[in-house]
Amino acid sequence: MATPNVSSFINSSAQTKCNFTKDFNLLLPVTYSLVLVVGLLLNLTALYAILFRIKNWSPNTIYMINLIVCDTLYILTLPFLIYYYSVEKNWPFTEAFCKLIRFLFYTNLYGSILFLSCINVHRFIVICHPVRSMGWINARRARYVSVLVWVIVLIFQAPVLYFARSKNGTTCTDTTTDELFEYFLSYSSFISVIFFLIPFVLVMLCNSLMVHKLIQPSTVRGAISQRSRQKSVRMIVIVLLVFIVCFVPFHLTRSLHYFFRHLKVNCKLLEGSRIAYKISRPLVTINSCIDPILYFMAGQGFRRSLPKKKKQGQRAEEDKGLSSSQTD
Repeated sequence: MATPNVSSFINSSAQTKCNFTKDFNLLLPVTYSLVLVVGLLLNLTALYAILFRIKNWSPNTIYMINLIVCDTLYILTLPFLIYYYSVEKNWPFTEAFCKLIRFLFYTNLYGSILFLSCINVHRFIVICHPVRSMGWINARRARYVSVLVWVIVLIFQAPVLYFARSKNGTTCTDTTTDELFEYFLSYSSFISVIFFLIPFVLVMLCNSLMVHKLIQPSTVRGAISQRSRQKSVRMIVIVLLVFIVCFVPFHLTRSLHYFFRHLKVNCKLLEGSRIAYKISRPLVTINSCIDPILYFMAGQGFRRSLPKKKKQGQRAEEDKGLSSSQTD
């Protein structure tokens, strides 16, 4: 009896194309439509709160507004993709516009990851090194870091403008043509390591150290300090869940699918990886709705920015010093 070997997983004919079933046709249009409505509303609300209600911006506020700008710009690319996927990948626009949409899509996706990482590093320094943070962290440096993040993301995402193509004037691929796919695979793998894997490890490390610091017993300020620590631990857990649920499946399934396509595995295995990748794509988009919710929950000055009674406002100012290391 013949035994299966590695070659049995390789496509028997490199010349034949796999005929994939048209599954999950409504998955992306429906998900993108929900994110467009809910995410745009939440991000614009958070943007309004920061721009018109908060006078003195802390470093964390600066990172947060950049994160919200990334998410908003990301969401604004969705209407074109909603139309594209709802009409079974029929791209009615120009190839130049296809390149621009894909470029903006991934630029703002990885911008969101980097600014979310900046927020976590900032919180780590404030919580674990409160004395040193007074000399390390200020609004001016946060602005410099934010500009640097934008420059890095724009430079490293520029190749998307070259790789993205409109095949036969009807499709707008998020990868590239078959002739350029080998080069695209190297580029995509590099981007995944630099803009996802390294930030993910950094966030995991910072949050682990923060949890260790926060759960240590402390007698300072008694119950109020305990409430602040518990709130910070909850926020840390939520941020980790955002990375694990939204970003990990997307990058894992995408990398797997790209490598299977490069290796020319058999159609059944390639289709399985394609379906897994397609299911994970809505998860990464939902992150645009979660980020502003994190802002509201963390209280990044938002609750203090709303109209309050004088007595309540005074109490908030008194509590500000107690919780600044957790919310700023």
